[in-house]
Amino acid sequence: MQRFRNRKLKNVLGHLPKDQHDQAKSTIKAAWKLDADEGMPKLKQYAEWLERDWPAAADSLREGLSEMFTINRLCLPSQLRRCLGTTNLIDNGHSAIRHRMQRVKNWQNGKMVLRWAAASFEASSKNYRRIMGYEQLWILKAALEEPIKDEQLVQQATAA
Repeated sequence: MQRFRNRKLKNVLGHLPKDQHDQAKSTIKAAWKLDADEGMPKLKQYAEWLERDWPAAADSLREGLSEMFTINRLCLPSQLRRCLGTTNLIDNGHSAIRHRMQRVKNWQNGKMVLRWAAASFEASSKNYRRIMGYEQLWILKAALEEPIKDEQLVQQATAA
């Protein structure tokens, strides 16, 4: 599982005063560029620092910390990591459907909703572009097909 980084950043910033936003952004984004073994301790250290004055921000940062580094553990190229760490792929499709379906006021039944959703996805697919790093999706496929070697990841997957 991968936590969406943009949402995590917004959640943390929501608990901080505006004068702390720039420092928080740069610290968190810098940690995400590191390997998981280096980045997670940096964010834990930053959360400890936040704990003194902004405990809610620290809690938000600690929540799902391990899942924020899933794409780092897969050793994906930076373009692909950048794309897969955001909700843009999902949000773009949802907003296109919402835009097309908002005018319908009298839904006959669930099948009608499904037909409209499918038709809306099909119509909006003409506007989809290739994701950043699409040429490297084979690396993601290979990484996902590789057996899990990290004992901690196995424990987390079975606990969830």
